[in-house]
Amino acid sequence: MSSSRSSRFRTVGRATLILAFFFAIDKGLAFIRQVLIARTFGLSPELDAFNAANNLPDLLFALISGGALAMAFIPVLTEVLTLRGRRAMWRLFARIANLAFLTTAGLAVLIAIFAEPLVRWELGIAPGFTPEFQALTAQLMRLNLIATLIFSLSGLVAASLYAQQHFWLPALAPVMYNVGQIIGIAILAPEQGLRLGPVTLPSLGLGVHGLVYGVIFGALLHLGVQVPGLVRYGFRWWPEVRLHDPDVRKVLRLMGPRVLTMFFIQLVFLARDNLASSIPGAVTALAYGWFIMQVPETLIGTAMGIALLPTLSTLSAQADWDGYRRALNQGVRILVALTLPIAVLLSITMPGLLQILGLNFQDTAMVVAATRAYLAGLTGHALLELAARGFYARQDARTPLLASALTTAGYLTFAWLFRGWLGAAGIGLANATAFTAEAILLLLLTQRRFPGILRLGSTGWRTAAAVGLGAAVSTLLMHILGPTVWGGLVALLAGGALALPWVWPEVRALLQ
Repeated sequence: MSSSRSSRFRTVGRATLILAFFFAIDKGLAFIRQVLIARTFGLSPELDAFNAANNLPDLLFALISGGALAMAFIPVLTEVLTLRGRRAMWRLFARIANLAFLTTAGLAVLIAIFAEPLVRWELGIAPGFTPEFQALTAQLMRLNLIATLIFSLSGLVAASLYAQQHFWLPALAPVMYNVGQIIGIAILAPEQGLRLGPVTLPSLGLGVHGLVYGVIFGALLHLGVQVPGLVRYGFRWWPEVRLHDPDVRKVLRLMGPRVLTMFFIQLVFLARDNLASSIPGAVTALAYGWFIMQVPETLIGTAMGIALLPTLSTLSAQADWDGYRRALNQGVRILVALTLPIAVLLSITMPGLLQILGLNFQDTAMVVAATRAYLAGLTGHALLELAARGFYARQDARTPLLASALTTAGYLTFAWLFRGWLGAAGIGLANATAFTAEAILLLLLTQRRFPGILRLGSTGWRTAAAVGLGAAVSTLLMHILGPTVWGGLVALLAGGALALPWVWPEVRALLQ
């Protein structure tokens, strides 16, 4: 391996660890936030309304300045920075950011005007809610759009910093977002002040509206914490769009298929809440299940995907296909070795761990079932983070688009069938099935062009040993200790300790 290639891999490793570190803090704070929300609202209709109200604002963000534009933006920014320098990169950034903000603002106004019909519509957000909670959902949705406008800029700032191999401020931004949300649930929402030992926090008694104000405050913190990065890299702003600019057109050309891809992904969440709205508590139970699965998926899959994209883009621009193949293969082996044991161990210990939410027996059982369904797709979701970015690094946005369309069609079919069989858990299982199939499809297509990226070697049998032995000890301890928080934690740690030696080469490869 050449010294430059080794240097790139070390850069990716360091970036992955930086991202994983901050994502771990982010998920820790998010866990605290979810516990506070669960203990304040339970699986209530108000919380169902809050969760459902996030869908269209999240869709708007994802389509414009979130996953859609950022994914198309980073390869082009990297190319411009490499070939023409930082000033040209910032000029392109300004043009795209201006366009994204104006587009987001226009669509946000339309959604705010038609919020109530969009909620009530039979194919809309929450047709199964009562009229009272449909009106509440529309109110919360309008407030959420303010945060979406802020994120329309913040997401692009993060992309610009990633393109310059600067990772820690964008990784810190979600942490600050969670800080804002915790302020919302701990101070703005409750009727009575939260007690922290001898200290009682002030409370404003805004109820579920306090959660939304916390989201807006968190969005401001998400943007503000990245401003020093802009200053460090000499950011300049130009009040222009210039759609005729070749670089702007290249971003939009890549973004077009990505927009449709993100639309299909977000359609999954819209369909989820539409199908779940007729089952009391199901919207929130699925939201908890998704969040829990996303903790390891973000720490491992998303962190590695974000860290690898600039490097894969550079390797692609330089036509270093051997380095490209090696990077993807190492990513696949690490993701398989780490996510499969985690998914199995969490599924076994979840009945104990979820006692921390303070829900009743029936609600806890619903959340456990939903979480287990989502965890069945943990490895698939993590691999998809890597597989999709492999195509975007080569500036191929069409293949992920077609795969995503197939995934959405499969999800809608599976969700409709599985809901009647398993209730809310069936909707989560449909997600796991469809997205795992998409990851396998994209990896197989990549394997055809770059043979060897799916070669697991000893990783395969060692991962199987880690899963089997870890699951056996976790199951035994759960049976002995019972479904308690401490019982679940002990069983999880013991199973993980037994599994870790078997996958240590992959952990060590990541650390090195």
